[in-house]
Amino acid sequence: MLAVILAGGKGTRLKPFTMTIPKPLLPLGDIPIIEVVVRQLASSGFNDIHLTLGHMKHMFTAYLDNVPNKGINIRYSVEKTPLGTAAPLKLLPNLEDDFLVMNGDLLTTIDFGQMLKLHKEKGAWATIAVHKREVNIDYGVVEVDSDGGLHSFTEKPTIPYNVSMGINILSKQCLDLIPEGQRFDMPDLLLAVREAGKPVVCYETDCYWQDIGRFSDYEQASKDFVQNPGRFLSDTGENHGDSVDHGEQRVLRTVAFKAAA
Repeated sequence: MLAVILAGGKGTRLKPFTMTIPKPLLPLGDIPIIEVVVRQLASSGFNDIHLTLGHMKHMFTAYLDNVPNKGINIRYSVEKTPLGTAAPLKLLPNLEDDFLVMNGDLLTTIDFGQMLKLHKEKGAWATIAVHKREVNIDYGVVEVDSDGGLHSFTEKPTIPYNVSMGINILSKQCLDLIPEGQRFDMPDLLLAVREAGKPVVCYETDCYWQDIGRFSDYEQASKDFVQNPGRFLSDTGENHGDSVDHGEQRVLRTVAFKAAA
């Protein structure tokens, strides 16, 4: 099965860390985020992984080419100019009828297999992983009617809403809706699929999910991973580089980063 990891962004919200290291290579404990993602996908049967790269691309290849990957085929494509999160898919060869696309800067326990199963059962062109979040309002919320009178008054409400997890499954037909040679993001593509009258399904899940966009997010994801790596990696006892001990793995990582500097 094929998975595409989007890893070409600059991670500007995590400066100054991302001035020298791309965000997906920032460590959770002593394992970079991108390795966690790759190992999770491999454990779910995705043995063909394609990374779309741009910013500091050489650092990804320097790292991943030095970490043994049991039976996983990792390929790279490089954007000469930023194309957004959907347009690069049109440039990838040999895409399967259904494939997974996800951001390379998140930590989650989502069941990729169940999401793919739902996608196929529903005959969807696109399936979006959706997570429920809540925002607490610290004030009394007043709704005003059209005549300027009081419609409702709610004291300090909690408002639920759904967010995209940055994980999608697409059918290859979706690529026909991506315009040639211009920036096109994943929300643009998903809306284009819906407007074309094709089914777009939401896979709602209450799994652990942490988008690593801000420093507080990265700090929380690091803390959660270090406290219980087995929650996120089923192969923590053996590692994809189990022919190399932990000390040697850290050396490999150091060499990779130095080689890419």
